[in-house]
Amino acid sequence: MKISLKLGLWFFVCIILIETISMLYLHNHVIHSRVNQELQSLKARGNSHRDVLEISFNDSTLNHIGLMESHTDTEVVITNKNGKVLLSSGPVSESIDKILHKPIGKLNRNGKIIQADWRKEHFISTVTNFKVDDGNQGYVYMFKNTNDVRRLISQLNRHFIFASILILLFMLITIFFLSRALTKPLISMKEATKKISKGDFSVTLPPPSKDELGELSRSIQTLANDLNYLKKERNEFLASISHELRTPITYVKGYSDIAKRKGLTEAERVYYLEIIHEEAARINMLLEELFDFAKLDQNTFTITKEKVHLSSYLQSIYEKVLPAYQNKGIQLLLKCQESIFIEIDPTRFEQVLMNLLDNALKYSNNPATTHIKAFIKNREVHISICDQGIGIPQTDLPYIFDRLYRVDKSRSRASGGFGIGLAIVKELVEDHCGDILVKSEVGKGSCFTIVLKENFR
Repeated sequence: MKISLKLGLWFFVCIILIETISMLYLHNHVIHSRVNQELQSLKARGNSHRDVLEISFNDSTLNHIGLMESHTDTEVVITNKNGKVLLSSGPVSESIDKILHKPIGKLNRNGKIIQADWRKEHFISTVTNFKVDDGNQGYVYMFKNTNDVRRLISQLNRHFIFASILILLFMLITIFFLSRALTKPLISMKEATKKISKGDFSVTLPPPSKDELGELSRSIQTLANDLNYLKKERNEFLASISHELRTPITYVKGYSDIAKRKGLTEAERVYYLEIIHEEAARINMLLEELFDFAKLDQNTFTITKEKVHLSSYLQSIYEKVLPAYQNKGIQLLLKCQESIFIEIDPTRFEQVLMNLLDNALKYSNNPATTHIKAFIKNREVHISICDQGIGIPQTDLPYIFDRLYRVDKSRSRASGGFGIGLAIVKELVEDHCGDILVKSEVGKGSCFTIVLKENFR
């Protein structure tokens, strides 16, 4: 069953229940109020006749009262205190006589309702007593035929039925448009997810509303954009890998064919073998990056922490990379507080620092200086690697830690990379309960800062 139909049925059932209960309550209340008005009207007329009789009790007054009531939809019966009928505006039927013989009980000045059942009886009735100064006493009975009450209730019922039908139609129209309004964005999101499931990530959802559906729409749109971006980066990555593997493999195959030729000098053969060795090393490097990418994608990096003296640790890394910096004519400086001890995985953390230092070397030109600094700030260890290289454009800064992202989409083999290094760096830093921050300005250099929060002493 479609969600629009489910929502429509749910709203319909809920509202029809509310309407039914409301209508029944209102119907009963209105009918009760209307019957009560009729009874109070009868009582008021009876009290009015009583007042007239108490002022002037004679045959003329009795005839006048009877004449008045004969031209209305009510009837009056006046009896003495013994129950003898003194006046009747109409014939005394069996139903009226039955009421006249009912025990009245205690009666106050305002009169009394002695029959209010309009559903089963022929009349509703009230009674009030009168007392004349000459000693005459009696009762004024007022009657109204319940057929008139039923006709009135029937008219009310027709009005209620008509109103209920109008409300029902309005409710159905409202539910129809409401369910469409609610399900239209859901249908759009369903179509979008279908496209995503088929590998088409170029979906565009309508502008989201500021509610839960809007949040879901934004989430799906963000997912589609991320997947589309990842798909493009993967395609570029695979194209780069294919190109980069094809080139060294071509060199290996070509120079191995040349090295097998007869008549080559030993020096020539060694030269070709060195080229083959270099290209094989490059293939090995590419395969290692692919292996690291697979581990990054599966989140299978293992971290084994141990307590490390940070100054000595950074000194060893400094000595490893210093020859490469000197060879390019770039100055490398190290400054670290002696009293810092941290708990890290030395091998994995070296991978982080070597990657950052390698990037600083690649994108710096002589003359330039790269600084390695380590210090404690706000009970956190800060390790900064700041270079004076080409810098990173501000538009690229939010994405440099994304997998497969490359600032320069057309890197040469000499400055190559596949957008994996910084993603691995971020993953490893976070595995050490830390953060990595970056500040950069084009033409002035970049500064990467690792902040370790919970693993130092």
